[in-house]
Amino acid sequence: MESCDLLIIGGGINGAGIARDAAGRGLKVMLVEQHDLASHTSSASTKLIHGGLRYLEYGEVRLVREALAERERLWGMAPHIIWPLRFVIPQTHSPRPAWMLRAGLFLYDHIGGRKRLPATRTIALDRSPLGDALADRTGRGFVYSDCWVEDSRLVVLNALDAAERGARVLTHTSFAAARREGAAWAAVLEGDGGRREVRARALVNAAGPWVSEVIGRIAGAHTSRRVRLVKGSHIVVPRLYDGEHAFLLQNADRRIMFAIPYEGRFTLIGTTEEAWDGPAGPAAISSGEVRYLLDGANRYFSQQLSEADLVWSYAGIRPLYDDSSGNASAVTRDYVLDVDADGGSAPVLSVFGGKITTYRRLAEQAMKRLAPFFPEAGPAWTAGVALPGGDMPGGDFARFADALLASHPGLPPTLLLRLARAYGTRVTRLLKDAQSLDALGEDLGGGLTTAELDYLASTEWARSAQDVLYRRSKLGLHVPQGTAERVEAYLAAKGGK
Repeated sequence: MESCDLLIIGGGINGAGIARDAAGRGLKVMLVEQHDLASHTSSASTKLIHGGLRYLEYGEVRLVREALAERERLWGMAPHIIWPLRFVIPQTHSPRPAWMLRAGLFLYDHIGGRKRLPATRTIALDRSPLGDALADRTGRGFVYSDCWVEDSRLVVLNALDAAERGARVLTHTSFAAARREGAAWAAVLEGDGGRREVRARALVNAAGPWVSEVIGRIAGAHTSRRVRLVKGSHIVVPRLYDGEHAFLLQNADRRIMFAIPYEGRFTLIGTTEEAWDGPAGPAAISSGEVRYLLDGANRYFSQQLSEADLVWSYAGIRPLYDDSSGNASAVTRDYVLDVDADGGSAPVLSVFGGKITTYRRLAEQAMKRLAPFFPEAGPAWTAGVALPGGDMPGGDFARFADALLASHPGLPPTLLLRLARAYGTRVTRLLKDAQSLDALGEDLGGGLTTAELDYLASTEWARSAQDVLYRRSKLGLHVPQGTAERVEAYLAAKGGK
């Protein structure tokens, strides 16, 4: 029977982050994911590394402080997939008085150890180009800083780092059951090779929306904690305005939504927050959510939108810790780690809640809770250690990109910049010594070459067109019709060899 120290269930951001942390401490780790990495909640976020300004309104000061402390740390660890973003808050249509926003932004600037990001400033909307896109430019606006992240790539890079430190990462492998046998767990997995048993000293249940379901598959496991499922949906429309700034828009119901430059040609608008009473799994945006997001945008922007403008939409089920709040918007975004180890027996740690920004800290805390069971494990180490591709001098992505362009004059700059953003310093493993497009193999559409597909399949666990076009990248928004079919055919042929 195969054995490991830690069997981690769930290939979202929390599972991948814990796998990386544990592997780097010298533990033998196995991570199993029933589908693709980041195939659910972790690829359906608003894609922000942020403190969560609105959480201050609910008194979540500790959570906001922790998230803000992580914000610049993560940016430094992965400057290719994380970068600064300025947000404009128009005070027009605001249900909150200006003094309240000003006080919240003062705290936001000062409680998290901000060093590199610009401080908040106030603008006159009618005199600043940042207000050009607004229908009503009267009054003031506030401009503050947070960061953007390629969310699904963050998951993949954590899993990749874990694998390079010795972890086994098994996608399309589900956790079926487990029972305690002495001081360890005997777990049953189901995957491509059929059913098999794995012996593990501890289990980590990082199954996100399935966390309660996984507990039900573990003989003798129990917890008083509960998860609250909330659906969040986003829409993508043609670009609404010029500039690289985003907007935080306040709706009359006191909920907020974002409008963010997306993939060059588009604007991302979201999110909604609806209680989800169905089973955990794939979700789709409802007509009511589409209307809510369009109405919110049309309330602020001079360029009006209709359903005909929708280019793409996505929805995800967020597994929030159930704090008994009656309002889905007010449910805590904090996380709770629950350890079940009756009488010192083999432990199972279950993760309830959490958000992308605090994943590294969550992983560190998870390992702290498991430390009594692994006295041989090394100390905390992940703070400030670059993720794969993020080890560029000084964290200076612009300088790195310029050097890449200079070293590959025979390749299109737009292609090189996209690859630099996706892979950082690892891009040389994909490009090798290529100085022409022909050297990268066939172009399957939109600059997606067979060389890139080979890299994604061999290194990043990509198996399908959906993995490639919407999780390892967002090329699905740009490639011509027929590309997905060509990608599927290529990957099928490669897998059959």
